[in-house]
Formats: sequence, structure tokens, C-alpha cells
Amino acid sequence: MRTTLTIDEDVAAALERLRRADHRSLKEIVNQTLRRGLEQRDASKKRKRSYTRPVALGPSLIGSLDDVSDAIAIAEGEDHK
Repeated sequence: MRTTLTIDEDVAAALERLRRADHRSLKEIVNQTLRRGLEQRDASKKRKRSYTRPVALGPSLIGSLDDVSDAIAIAEGEDHK
């Protein structure tokens, strides 16, 4: 398939560096790079989801945590203010 692409300058420079280093055509470098990107994209979609299981920690040891300043006072003592 033939198509026309407008490539950003930084991407074109990176492709040119790869082309020179590998002694291959721009067509080969672009196709290989696109294939790798598409494979990685497909692989990331197929990843198995992981979940964190909830754990019951029991009641709070210092009572209500609604008032943060009370919780800090209990944890650090009254001198924290």
C-alpha cells in the first residue's frame, strides 16, 4: 500500500538514525517500528487485570478519624500545635 505521511521532525530524525545504523531502507525501518508499536499496543490490551483484595482492619485504635487534628494530637501528643 502506498500512502503519504507527514512525520514530525524529531520522529524523522530518529528514523533516519535507525536507517543509517541498520543500513536499511526507510520503508523497512518505518514498517518495523510501526509493527512493534502495534504489537505492544495489542499486548497491553490483553494484559490480565489485577485486583487488590480488601482486608478488614477492624475498628480504629484511636476512635474517630473524622477530625484530623484530634488524630494527630493522639498520635503525637498535645505538643504538636
